[in-house]
Parts: sequence; structure tokens; C-alpha cells
Amino acid sequence: MDAAAARQTRERTERAGDPALDHYALARGKKNARRRRAWIVFQDESGVSQRPPVRRTWAPRGETPVLIHAFNWKKLSVAIAVAFRWDFRRSGLCFQTRPGSYNDVTLIHFLTDLKREFRRRRVVVWDGLPSHRSASMQAYLRAQRSWLTVERLPGYAPELNPAELVWGNVKGGELANLCADNLGDVEHELRAGLRRVGRSSTLAFAFLRHTGLSF
Repeated sequence: MDAAAARQTRERTERAGDPALDHYALARGKKNARRRRAWIVFQDESGVSQRPPVRRTWAPRGETPVLIHAFNWKKLSVAIAVAFRWDFRRSGLCFQTRPGSYNDVTLIHFLTDLKREFRRRRVVVWDGLPSHRSASMQAYLRAQRSWLTVERLPGYAPELNPAELVWGNVKGGELANLCADNLGDVEHELRAGLRRVGRSSTLAFAFLRHTGLSF
């Protein structure tokens, strides 16, 4: 995809967390993150379109609500990084949008942007998608060992990734039942939802608790 055609947006928000959280430690990679004063970053990708996520809503008694929306296959892909400081006193959220789908090349660009957003080392936790395991991605990761360590989630375990709960929160909020006229309107609401989550001092930590991971 031509760089000029691939319109990208990037945003980061950061909030203070519960100071009591630094009395806990995540096992293994999390302890290494604390020792190295590294951010623990849960990464994931998803996609949105003009087809609205259907959610329960209000309607006059006896009248079934009807959603009328454009049916097309255009998609906007989103990459997010939900980050926790090594002492769990702060959280952060970075995101990037682009037309089409993410692959190893565009994810490398996202990781490069992530390096600029957080000045310390990062431990990135993600799943085993092919784009995360490709030869070019592995070569990139080997070259970035000075600042980046990768831990892989177990297979078929999206419930362990707090980023999955970010998607559910935004799709059940700003994007719920949204019948947008164009993809730009969808992106506007998506960004508003992600900014809301990022500004919250509690949501990221609540998502992490929901995964059952100790901290």
C-alpha cells in the first residue's frame, strides 16, 4: 500500500493508577519488567466498518428497533497498545488506525512508533498471529533487543489480553448501533472511545484484573 494512500493516525493517552498496585508483581516477564523498569505492553489489532455492532437499546413498547446502514466491505484496522508501568502506578494507551489490514510490515511501523512514545524498555505481550511470527518480524525484534522484549500469550487465550476488553468497551459504547454515513464517521467515534478509555484512571487496571493476571 502506498504510504500516501495509507492514512495513519496515532494517539497516546496516559493516566495515573492506584498507588497500592505496586505491592503486587506479575509473574515471570512482569518481574523482569520491574527489574528493568520497563513498561508492560499488551498489544492487539482489530477492525471496524460501517456495519454497526448491534447492542441492546431502548425503543417504544411493541416497536422493534431497526438499524439501517450501508453494507460494504471497506474496513478500518486499528492497532492498540495497553501499557502498564513497571510499578503499576500508571497506565497508558496508544493506538493507530489505517485502511485495510495490518501485516508484519505495518506492525513493525507501529512498534517503531511505540518506541518513541515510551522512553524506557518495553515488554510487549501479544498473541501468535502469523504477522507476529514472520521472518521479517523476527529479524526486526532481534535488532531491537536493546529496548524491546516480546512475550507470547498462550494459544487460543484472548481472555488473557486486556486489549480485548478495550475493543468490547468501545464497541459497546461509542460504536454501539452506530449507522454511520461513511468510514470517517466510524473512525471519529472509534477515536473518541479509545481516548475515553485512555483518559480513565481505572479502566485499564480493571481490564487487567478481569483477565485474572496477578499484579
